Amino acid sequence: MNASLFRPLTVEAPRPAPPRALSLRPAMALAARLLRQPRPDIAQAAVERWQVAPGSCTQVRRAKVLPGQFERIAGSEFASISEVVRQFKGDFEAKQSATIGYRLKNALLHDGVLYAGGTLRHLQRRSRFLPVARAPREETRMALFESWLGNRWFGNWLSDDCLTYRLAENAGIPFTTHGSGGHVPDYERALDMLPVRGPSAFFRELVLFDDAAHNENKRLRAEAMRQRLIRGPIERHPGVFLLRGRSGDARFLTNESEIAETLARRRGFQVLDPSHAGLEEIVRACGGAKVVMGVEGSHLVHGLAMMPPDGCAFVIQPPLRAVAALKLLTDRQGQDYALVVGEGTNHAFTANIDEIERTLDLV
Repeated sequence: MNASLFRPLTVEAPRPAPPRALSLRPAMALAARLLRQPRPDIAQAAVERWQVAPGSCTQVRRAKVLPGQFERIAGSEFASISEVVRQFKGDFEAKQSATIGYRLKNALLHDGVLYAGGTLRHLQRRSRFLPVARAPREETRMALFESWLGNRWFGNWLSDDCLTYRLAENAGIPFTTHGSGGHVPDYERALDMLPVRGPSAFFRELVLFDDAAHNENKRLRAEAMRQRLIRGPIERHPGVFLLRGRSGDARFLTNESEIAETLARRRGFQVLDPSHAGLEEIVRACGGAKVVMGVEGSHLVHGLAMMPPDGCAFVIQPPLRAVAALKLLTDRQGQDYALVVGEGTNHAFTANIDEIERTLDLV
């Protein structure tokens, strides 16, 4: 592995600059949309592009699953039911694209939207629409490491944006609009992340990355992130159940507490609510777990980011919102993935503890 990927680049801190003149880029973008002439993605405005890392292939493994589970899936998210089931069934090779870097000039960031040369990219939902914009400061060479998905879901921030940061720190001063609430400050300290934050800015030069593919380079960066989080020997144990409760988007497992208590009693699982736990406690519970289990959702990424290389993600899927996103992470890292599909609706569904235990026996 090339150590230079993880060595921060020393860059002189930006100097304050007077406020810039008003810009009509938001109004022009709105007019183009109303005229059904949508602006292309901002990568089209790059004055330079290069390959950061080559593409590669990942082996999509077959999930540990009992017969009849896939037939319960009545709805899915982010992909069709057939595509989600195909990912669960595995036994094929997936081609992963290269990681690409882009350099832009004279880019404007305003209210969650990045503009450059007649192109744009949405990073967050707008808080309001203003036809004119003024960046409160002018930045020198910065590197953006955030994504729309990472700004929307904590799991994507941890599993993807934090890995892109390792590229950004070597290309300029890392910049983000992402907030610093929840577990974000703890992870940033543990991962030695020191980004500049701001809701808007004008960039003389801005570097950004197409880093969505789960190629070999990204796998190595994920492995290095785990090592930064664990920082030494950790005790192995059978597993951890990460409670979700009613947090996040609706998918409430009504017998979640009963399942967690049963696994703690019969299987020696630890039970943890990550929304009320500090990072050190999460590391102790997840870093040595053979199995990381819970309802599908971002909170499970705490465990997937730090479970051992031979660990297994065990995901309880709601029947109307089956998602294979977490399996992309375990396939990237060469780890196992197990699942059961519940019965009911997203607002209230149950999972069978007997099916869960029989699936655990397959792991």
